[in-house]
This record gives sequence, C-alpha cells and structure tokens, in this order.
Amino acid sequence: MGNEKTLEKRAATQNGISRLVFVALSMLLEITLIVLLFTELNRYAEWVNTFTRIFALILVLTIYGQHKTSAMKMPWIMLIMAFPIMGVALYLLIGLNGTTRKMRNRYEKIDEVLLPKLPANYDLIEQMKKEDESAAGIATYIQRFSGFPIYRNTDVQYYDDAAKGLEAQLAELAKAEKFIFMEYHAIEDKESWQRIQTVLEERVKAGVEVRVFYDDMGSIGFINTDFVKKLESVGIKCRVFNPFAPGLNLFLNNRDHRKITVIDGKVGFTGGYNLANEYFNITHPYGQWKDTGIRLEGDAVQNLTVMFLEMWNAIKDSDKDDTDIEQYLPVCDYVAEEKGYIQPYADTPMDEEQVGEEVYISMVNKAEKYCYFMTPYLIITDEMTHALSLAAKRGVDVRIVTPGIPDKKLVYGVTRSFYNGLVRNGVRIFEWEPGFCHAKMSVADDKMATCGTINLDYRSLYHHFENGCFLYNCSAVTEIKKDFDRTFKECREVTAQYSSGRSATLRLGQLFLRLFAQLL
Repeated sequence: MGNEKTLEKRAATQNGISRLVFVALSMLLEITLIVLLFTELNRYAEWVNTFTRIFALILVLTIYGQHKTSAMKMPWIMLIMAFPIMGVALYLLIGLNGTTRKMRNRYEKIDEVLLPKLPANYDLIEQMKKEDESAAGIATYIQRFSGFPIYRNTDVQYYDDAAKGLEAQLAELAKAEKFIFMEYHAIEDKESWQRIQTVLEERVKAGVEVRVFYDDMGSIGFINTDFVKKLESVGIKCRVFNPFAPGLNLFLNNRDHRKITVIDGKVGFTGGYNLANEYFNITHPYGQWKDTGIRLEGDAVQNLTVMFLEMWNAIKDSDKDDTDIEQYLPVCDYVAEEKGYIQPYADTPMDEEQVGEEVYISMVNKAEKYCYFMTPYLIITDEMTHALSLAAKRGVDVRIVTPGIPDKKLVYGVTRSFYNGLVRNGVRIFEWEPGFCHAKMSVADDKMATCGTINLDYRSLYHHFENGCFLYNCSAVTEIKKDFDRTFKECREVTAQYSSGRSATLRLGQLFLRLFAQLL
C-alpha cells in the first residue's frame, strides 16, 4: 500500500508538471502565431502595418499615463517601441495585470459585503497615537487602504521555524469544533499535507466544516486536478484559484500567494510557508530552508477570516457564495495576555494601491535606529530603493537578508543586481549561508514588525494577492528581532563585496534582466 501511494504521488506531480509544460508551450505557440499573423499581414497590407504602429503608439501612451511606478511602465514601453507586434502581444497576454472590469467588480461587491462586518476600532487608533504617532500612522494607512482594522486582545506566538508552525497548526486543527479554513499558494500531496489531511478528515467526521483553497499555478508542480476530487470525496470542500490554462487570460499574471489557516474564527495562522515538504526541511532541494510564521488567538483573527472568505467567494461567478457571514465571525470571549496591537492586512492587485510596498516603505521611513528585512527575492522599485537608501544615509542601520542558495538562479541574478545601488548608500546585505531563506519579515526599533507572505519583489508587491500582519509593542516583535540576530550569525555579509563597481559586461547583463524583472 505504501508503495502504491508513493507511485500515486509521483504520478500526480508528473501530471502537474506535464500540464504546466503543456500550458506554457500552448501560450508560447499563441504568442508566436499572433506575431507571425501580424508580421505577415504587415508585409502584404500597408493599412495593417499602419494600424499596428498606431495601436502600439496609443498603447505606449496609455501605459505612460498609468498611475504606476516608472519601473513597472518603462520595460513595457521599451519592448513595444522596439518590437511593436511582439510587445503588444505580450502585453495583451500577461501585462494587463488583471485589469478586467468583471473581476474588479466581483471583488468590489464581495468586499462591500465582507469588510463592513469588521469592527472599525477607531478608538484603538487614538490610543495608539498617544503611545507612538509613527506606528499609529502605519496602522491608519493600513485600515484606510486595505480595509482591515487594528486590534488588541490578541495573543501572538512567533515561530522561527516553519516546522514549529506546522506542529502548532496540527494541534489546533485537532481542536476545531465548527469550521476550518485553509488558503495556501502551494500544497504538495506528500507527508506534511497527509498529516494535515488526516486531521481534517477526522474533523469532518465530527461535523466540522472544512474548506481548502489553493492557487493552481503555485501547486501545479506538486498536485494535479484530481486533488479537488480527492478532498471532496472525504467531505472537504475545495476550490482552486485561477486555473492555469491556455488562452488570452487577462487574469493570468495574478496569483493567490496568501497563506492562511483559520480555526473556528478564534485561532489563526499565517506566515511565509506553504504546505509542502521542503518548507519543513523534510526534503532539501536548496540546502536548509528558512521560513517563519505566527499564530494569532483572539479578536484579530477576524481579519484572516474575512481575507479567506473574500477569495473563496470572489473567484468564480458560478460558485455558491456565502450569505450568512456572521456565523464565521463569532463574538470572541477570549481574554488575551498580550497588551500590544495586532493588525492582519491584505493586499490585492485589483486596486491601484500597493499596500504591501507602502507598509514596508513606511517601516523604513519611520525607523530611527534600525530596520531589518528578510526576503527570498530582492527586486524592488525606485521608490523602495530610495526609501532604504535614504534611511541608511540618515544613520538608520538598514539590513536585508537574502538566500545563500537560490531556488531560481535567474531571479537570484536580478536580486544581486540591486545590491550595488543599495550598499553604495549604506544598506548592509547578508546572504543566509545554510540554504534558501523564504521568510518575509521586517522589524524596526524594537517596537514594530511585520510577518506574512509579502516578498520584496514585483510579483508580491504588484501582481499577487498577499497578506501580512503588522505588530506593534508585542512580545512577538522581540522574538522576531532575536531571530534576526541569530540569523545574521549564520550569514555572510556581502556589503563590501558589492560596494565596488561592476564590470561593464556584468552591468549591461543585469540591466537587461531588470527590464523583465516584473515578469520573473
């Protein structure tokens, strides 16, 4: 039986990869056919050639006029101007960034129902202002532009290792009485997930409602489409975010990168780790794996619940939406020991507000002594680069931890291309030697921190559905700072190495890669 299961899992993974390859080749074929079609038409019909160039010019002007950072606009403008047909085809296929009116309207309608269910908690903002105007300013911004309020009466447990977070989740899942919500970018149907599924099946038999939601692209190398049927056969409701398929999918570039578990609306988990073996160091494809997470218990779990319900209900018109939202937002009778402030928040590509990036920039701008970041990828906008550099110039100890062993060598090359511009202005760069650092965190001045799913790269900051948690004056802030201090000792500092000039060839190659950085 064990051998059969192993073979089944291998087959599922192979099928998932085969589907990925098939879809990628299909998309490449589509682009090729579109380019060839217009090339041939341009060759034989002057009016088509004229129309193509006029359309390309209008598209360039439209992109130029968008309310986006120049780093997001210039690569498309240059590509379309240099190669009009190919540039237009690529932009229409993957560059629109989910700007379909249908999807925007759907998310707006769902949020109009869900967000008013959350308490405003303006009194907590006022209390926070008396303690720290800077931190209160960040909390105010998050509430205004993401819709998620700040809370107290919530205990926070920080996990410096994803395996610790998994064990805590398994223990809490086994206690579920009413419902379990799980939303993850990637699920691998192997040992780690099997432990979770065993508990979920037991809870289903006990009458607990269980829902699982995953991103198709994130999981495509781990599972195949039979995974949904497998879960539903044991009573677990399952939905897939944005199935990866050939076609001019205007929503293709937007993925669900969130990692959320909610149990009975009272306990929640989030962080950087997905539900696959490598995240828990069961396998080691890139050396040791560094990931982190947090457990919340108390009032602030409401925000995580609403984030899950937003994605569950918004993805497809044909799905049956929730009507009784209140049953998943119970009145919390929990009395927390923690006296700090906790604010889980979400970021979405469905609007023009980059909440994830603005929170990070605000952390840097408000920092007075130090501000540390941990990220698997460092592909940032000019605005983020300027904020980090300016903070270092005014004497703030700004440090960034990146992996010592990459999971994607091309992306790693782009990441390192940003080192020189930062270290010349005083930012210190550390690479974690034991392996791949996948954690997404920041901490500043021993008083505020973030932990969640948001990388310092274009995909997280501009294209993906993400979530994070802003923490102020919590014990978890101290634990995060301690983890950074331990991690620095396991890193090699490369600040001096990248402070000198690069060769002209290397610089040219890195600049070329940056043109396509937002697509990586």
